[in-house]
Amino acid sequence: MKKTLRLVLGDQLNERHSWFADVQENIVYVMMEMRQETDYVSHHIQKVTAFFYAMRSFSAELKSKGHHFIYFKIDDSTNEQSLSTNIKNIIKEHNIEHFEYLLPDEYRLDQQLKAICDELAISTEVVDTEHFLTKRNDIAEFLKGKKQFLMENFYRKMRKDHGILMNGKDPVGEKWNFDHENRNKYKGEVPIPPAYSYKTDVTEVLKDIQKADIKTIGTIDAENFHWPIDRKQALQFARYFCRELLPYFGTYQDAMHTEEKFLFHSRISFALNSKLISPKELVDKIIEAWEEDSDNISLAQVEGYIRQVIGWREYMRGIYWAKMPDYANKNYFEHDRKLPDFYWTGKTKMKCMEKSITQSLSEAYAHHIQRLMVTGNFALLNMTDPEEVDKWYLGIYIDAIEWVEITNTRGMSQYADGGIVGSKPYLSSANYMHKMSNYCSNCHYDHKKKTGDKACPFNSLYWNFYDKHREKLEKNQRIAMMYRTWDKKSTSEKEELLDQAEYYLQHINDL
Repeated sequence: MKKTLRLVLGDQLNERHSWFADVQENIVYVMMEMRQETDYVSHHIQKVTAFFYAMRSFSAELKSKGHHFIYFKIDDSTNEQSLSTNIKNIIKEHNIEHFEYLLPDEYRLDQQLKAICDELAISTEVVDTEHFLTKRNDIAEFLKGKKQFLMENFYRKMRKDHGILMNGKDPVGEKWNFDHENRNKYKGEVPIPPAYSYKTDVTEVLKDIQKADIKTIGTIDAENFHWPIDRKQALQFARYFCRELLPYFGTYQDAMHTEEKFLFHSRISFALNSKLISPKELVDKIIEAWEEDSDNISLAQVEGYIRQVIGWREYMRGIYWAKMPDYANKNYFEHDRKLPDFYWTGKTKMKCMEKSITQSLSEAYAHHIQRLMVTGNFALLNMTDPEEVDKWYLGIYIDAIEWVEITNTRGMSQYADGGIVGSKPYLSSANYMHKMSNYCSNCHYDHKKKTGDKACPFNSLYWNFYDKHREKLEKNQRIAMMYRTWDKKSTSEKEELLDQAEYYLQHINDL
């Protein structure tokens, strides 16, 4: 048999992949910690640490089962910090006759590996990661000929195709979507179980990162690292979520609270995106928990979570592969402003922004509504260059990998794609923040005030955005009411709002 080299990337940590079913003497695996991955944006220190630790644990586990692994740590003298050079050196040193790699989830790596294979004098092969429920190009085929893209249509197809929450051809509960039941503000009605944690000591990995002088953002408690960073931990996080958090997950999944960073969220997205756990086994565990405890876990909680996993997550991946590389350059509104300085410090008088950003810096985490309707919302109202928004989101969150980040930020959050992902821009005034959180209490700004001293910046910037982009938005039926409301305002009221917004835009770093 040909001596074969197989490449495993840092987000391909799937122990259950068919590659690892049997130990084969002719197979050599390689994994690499590289500057090309740590340096293309400034990543959160917890993100870099989590990937390095998870990669090292993964290779050690498979080595213990007899697989032959070559592992390049970030500071190894033989690590050339080049994917191409490292691969070619191993091929030469070990007399490799055949090279294989798993399908990358990022376009840049996909192109890089194709180019490397073109340069090699040996045979090559690419293999599916066996992780997702869909193939790369399934959504491109699904959307072919459709003028409007709707995730809901795809989600229903996924439910049917995989028999998830189905009663024959009909959805269990006679409804496809329970989203309207999942929008409650958290007021302390039920106690929130403590955040689950293994408190892993990642000091050794952190020292290697610091020694390599890798530029990072955020903070870390290296002796008590609380994210799931191996398969055992991922499975335990999933079990804890099903037992303790799922009963109220859907009810409060959009809620935000100053004293509750995680609420009822599973915090399993890093493990999912690095493939320590698969979407199918996660969905199976959710359904099993519901079936065993339906008195305490309602269908609405279950459907709300599953919709994110098999609907939104798979849809984002499909859009990414259908629209890249052009997607990464889309800027529908031609926004060009800088991201405000407080995105890197959390030092702002807006409590919603201060809480969401400082949490992101300290935990490498914010849930989907904090990302979409707080930090993303403000970036859009600031008319920020989507390139800057992409880099911030890609760097700051532990679960951020381009395929899932860029479609959510440049698409859903910033509407820079002009409506491919979302049917309208997702923006709001302070009213939404007040409705879904307690952020507005004791804030420097008054969420009720639109103009004048201490008027909440979200209010005037909201109307300013619609006024500035009327030509591109007023025919969108989903927001037609906003323009009718705007048109009913007096000339003086409009001028006052726009003047207030202009002042805030000119003094954005002082807010």
